[in-house]
Amino acid sequence: MTRTSGTNASRRARRQRIAAGVGALLAAGVLAACTDQAPPPPPANSAPVIVPGRPGEPASTIPPGEATPFEEEPPNDADVAFVRDMIVHHAQAVEMADLAADRAARKDVKGLADRIADTQRPEIDMLNRWLEEHDEEKVNPGGHDEAHAAMPGMATEDQLRKLRAARGAAFEGQFLRLMITHHEGALTMVRDVRRTGSDVRVQEIADDVAVVQGDEIDRMWGMLGG
Repeated sequence: MTRTSGTNASRRARRQRIAAGVGALLAAGVLAACTDQAPPPPPANSAPVIVPGRPGEPASTIPPGEATPFEEEPPNDADVAFVRDMIVHHAQAVEMADLAADRAARKDVKGLADRIADTQRPEIDMLNRWLEEHDEEKVNPGGHDEAHAAMPGMATEDQLRKLRAARGAAFEGQFLRLMITHHEGALTMVRDVRRTGSDVRVQEIADDVAVVQGDEIDRMWGMLGG
């Protein structure tokens, strides 16, 4: 009994040593595999990079990995002139639109006038902030001179005087025709700055003016036809 017990104990000890050795080998193999394995490469971006063109030019593409940081061109004289002139241009549109509240009879004309004032009044503030951000002097919306009066679409003082004196259908007809001309003048200014400007933000502003005022021109012609 004693010899058998010793034999069994010896066998158990050998099995334990073998198991320990196998475990150590396995652990070393796993550690080596983890150490030697290279980290997975980051996913490759195969999409081309779109590079916007200058005003009036199409965008282009370059292969991924070849792109360099994009530096926007600073505003040029055409950008600054457009912003300054558009502030005064907007101010006259708001002045005419405000007259509709107690002079127009048609609800659609009053609604259009409200829309014009509600859109262009905050845009005046936005355009003046743009001037401040680029170290340019702010514009007093109410301070326009003969040079501003010669801008495309601007109503003359005589036309404004007659508009203020009109009521009802007479006011509505004058208002719509003057505002169509006014908006068409703004579109002329937009076309000019698209061709000569360089500032991306000014180009975006010009695009917004073209969309909004182009739509309003169509609506006003419809009102006149109705």
